[in-house]
Amino acid sequence: MKVLIVNTSDISGGAARAAYRLHRSLLDAGVDSQMLVQDKRSDDYTVINLAANKIQKGFNKLRPTIDQLPIKFYKNRTKTLFSPSWFGFNNVIKKIEEINPDIVHLHWICGGMIRVEDLAKIKKPIVWSLHDMWAFTGGCHYDEECRKYLNRCERCKVLGSNKKNDLSRWVWKKKQKTFSKMNNITIIGLSKWVMNASEDSSLLKDKKHINLPNPIDTNVFKPFDKEKARELWKLPKNKKLVLFGAMGATSDIRKGFKELSEALYKLNGENIEFVVFGSSKPQNPPNFKFKTHYLGHLHDDVSLVTLYSAVDVMVVPSLQENLSNAIMESLSCATPVVAFDVGGNSDMIEHKKNGYLAKPFEPQDLANGIEWILNLNEKEYNQLCNNAREKVLREFDSKVVAKKYIELYKEIVRN
Repeated sequence: MKVLIVNTSDISGGAARAAYRLHRSLLDAGVDSQMLVQDKRSDDYTVINLAANKIQKGFNKLRPTIDQLPIKFYKNRTKTLFSPSWFGFNNVIKKIEEINPDIVHLHWICGGMIRVEDLAKIKKPIVWSLHDMWAFTGGCHYDEECRKYLNRCERCKVLGSNKKNDLSRWVWKKKQKTFSKMNNITIIGLSKWVMNASEDSSLLKDKKHINLPNPIDTNVFKPFDKEKARELWKLPKNKKLVLFGAMGATSDIRKGFKELSEALYKLNGENIEFVVFGSSKPQNPPNFKFKTHYLGHLHDDVSLVTLYSAVDVMVVPSLQENLSNAIMESLSCATPVVAFDVGGNSDMIEHKKNGYLAKPFEPQDLANGIEWILNLNEKEYNQLCNNAREKVLREFDSKVVAKKYIELYKEIVRN
């Protein structure tokens, strides 16, 4: 059986890393898997770059910018990503036909990689993993709770638009027309939350849906000696360390940095220090009560493993979240996580068993969760850490998850 994983990039960004992990898990299980990308960053020979030469590579770098051009007319838009996916003129469909897989497994395909209407030209059975809400909205990747995707998109909150026939309406209509022609498609909700939202959506409600998570290699993401980890990162050995990681931690409102900041002010305890990755120290850093270590962007799994292992608790304060790589990685390294009880967080965090699910958007309860974990005695804390690791081994380990995907592929090919 030949599977083709299609994603905008192979290892750049959360969705790319998740899709690549699935690709590697399938290869390890003996499946003939290849990955097709617009932006290849690895040197993996099983990853195929859409660009055949330097000119095409250069042009593909411009595609995300070109795809964003229609959005520039909306001056009141929010910082939530919006993808019109209008720009074609590439050979993605031709390339898929050349590779001739049994299954085309789509993941995150924005950034100018493929036009919406070209999806209907894929002749092979399609499996589509939803890394966010984009597939069933008029272009936003998260809807900021507007819920217009249930009926039809217009007057888009993310675009800051009050017009009925705005860009979101145009994209929604294109998707409606395209999806009506696509019968051989199975939608994968990576979390129960995104699957339920997709099943309720006007665009995808009549498609087959399955809930399957991303896999994680638990032989890579595993506990590392805490003292040694702190030595490597030059972090204090006698402090309680609280970790926060996000792409653009101090800019993207959805990531919940504001709520986290408020929670930190409410924390009691002189023995706490704060660690931030995914963000360099800003010019005017927030005035937290605690010493803060900014570690910038991390680019490899070994760095992540040692960092998760160095801290006492990870906080993921996102206001909307699908199936967070950061939560899964942290739990796999036996580090408990505090997060709001939103999206797919409860798929991974079991309240007070391997972490803490705070009441949505309440900074006080986020602070309660951090303090609850930091104040546990050694025996209770160790049990929480063991539970975190066990949950991932049981439900998200790459061998366990790959087996479920292979069963799904076989069923689709048989039918």
